[in-house]
Amino acid sequence: MSTDGTAALPPATSPAASAASGDLAATAHKTGEDFEAFFLSQVFENMFSGVDADPVFGGGQGETVYRSLLLQQYSKVAARSGGIGIADAVQREILRTQEAK
Repeated sequence: MSTDGTAALPPATSPAASAASGDLAATAHKTGEDFEAFFLSQVFENMFSGVDADPVFGGGQGETVYRSLLLQQYSKVAARSGGIGIADAVQREILRTQEAK
């Protein structure tokens, strides 16, 4: 209630302001997912570093290159599917930092 007895209305937000807020949230979410995918890629690289190439399929430099690409895709899919929670924490922190400004 306002001082004159009428119901106080929330401040009006323009469509542009709400769209910018939605864009910021979407950008923060994508940035969080990208960060988590990069982190998971590093984890997967370390996890598979001790696994030798299968001699049945030839091994060699080609398999090393393609293993790296495969692990990058694994990390992107894992992050997009919910990951381990890093993306959510990064997104919250980005939004909190933006609100403080």
